[in-house]
Amino acid sequence: MEGIRQAAVAYYEHLPEEKMKSAEDTFRAMDKNGDGKISLREYVDYLTNSNNAVFTHPNIFRALDKDNNGSLDFGEAIVLYYILFSGRALLCKCCDTFLADVYFSCFQCFCLDESPSTYDLCCACYRGKRFTHHDDAIFWDNYTLLSQSRSLALEAPVQKRRNVLTKIGMIVQVTGIVVGGACLASSSSCSIM
Repeated sequence: MEGIRQAAVAYYEHLPEEKMKSAEDTFRAMDKNGDGKISLREYVDYLTNSNNAVFTHPNIFRALDKDNNGSLDFGEAIVLYYILFSGRALLCKCCDTFLADVYFSCFQCFCLDESPSTYDLCCACYRGKRFTHHDDAIFWDNYTLLSQSRSLALEAPVQKRRNVLTKIGMIVQVTGIVVGGACLASSSSCSIM
């Protein structure tokens, strides 16, 4: 979780002013009683009402609560904001664990299928073979998939490269892999969120 926490802080620090304001507004919307912190009840209510009920599990709240005081301050809530709005909100298809670090995705689902699901698994479920997927499934970790996607794009002929990068950009959005907010389909301009 610490890696995501660091990414969230870096992400927030590079947000345009209007997105920073949106993060602050989201925090205030969650903090119903206005005490400057989000209780478990406020957290669950907000996520349930915003169609993110999958993240209402108390274990996720506890993971976000870095100082273990039973509530989320703004700095801790930034991690949730990052998870929800960056596309990083991924759960293991087998055990529903939040994928906070390295995870495995089916290569065929990631690169070849038109399915929006990339069949993502936590390391424990992948290592323990606690999943059922198609027989010829090849799983790669998220970092390898990103690296290989870039290699495929660079190998494409110049005239086809933009199409390849656009497709990779769509795949990256679906899988929630965020690399510094980079827009892979763009040749010169990037934006965060």
